[in-house]
Amino acid sequence: MKVKDRMTIGVKTVQMDTSVAEAFRMMKDNNIRRLPVLDKDKLVGIITLTDLNQAAPSTATTLSIHELNYLLAKTKIKDILPKKQKVITVTPENYIETAAKIMRQNKISGLPVLENGKLVGIVTETDIFDALIDILGVKKVHSRIDLYVKERPGRLAEITAIIANNGVNILNTVVYYEEKKEKYKVILRLESLENEALIKAFEAQGYEIESVIVRAEEDE
Repeated sequence: MKVKDRMTIGVKTVQMDTSVAEAFRMMKDNNIRRLPVLDKDKLVGIITLTDLNQAAPSTATTLSIHELNYLLAKTKIKDILPKKQKVITVTPENYIETAAKIMRQNKISGLPVLENGKLVGIVTETDIFDALIDILGVKKVHSRIDLYVKERPGRLAEITAIIANNGVNILNTVVYYEEKKEKYKVILRLESLENEALIKAFEAQGYEIESVIVRAEEDE
């Protein structure tokens, strides 16, 4: 899955001369928490709701509401945007896991998407979570079997052969190394809700089954 499959297009943006008050309004009206900042058509930064809140006067201020509104209208994005802000971006062709890794490494929650130097979208942590949910198939009715295996060539092929021999369809398979147990954990999501025979087949081959969960209702 690539960034282009998950990014939001038609991104709301602000210019350097946009007022803080207008930026606040845009975020509220569109229920968003970040706005890419453009200097004409060039991406020069990104402003978050936290940035705007920090730029706004303290709630303890003695200014009247009219004075506050005037100050927010007078203050421009260029006045609060860090002078040497490092703008971290991805392209539409980057994989979604690459975007997730970049966000994690840089402790940020959104990435502008550039194609040939032009802003074409934005991908956020919410997009990453939604992609993960779809990749794992957790919304569908299914059975989940978690088991531990030691590493050796052909292990996954053996597991899928056992499943096929029991006439069960695989919806999704996830494998990762669990350091505490020094084994690989295999998470199987299966179309069948009745898997007693399959579980017995795994146990007969010496597989360590951690848990079996049946999701009988589909999530919205």
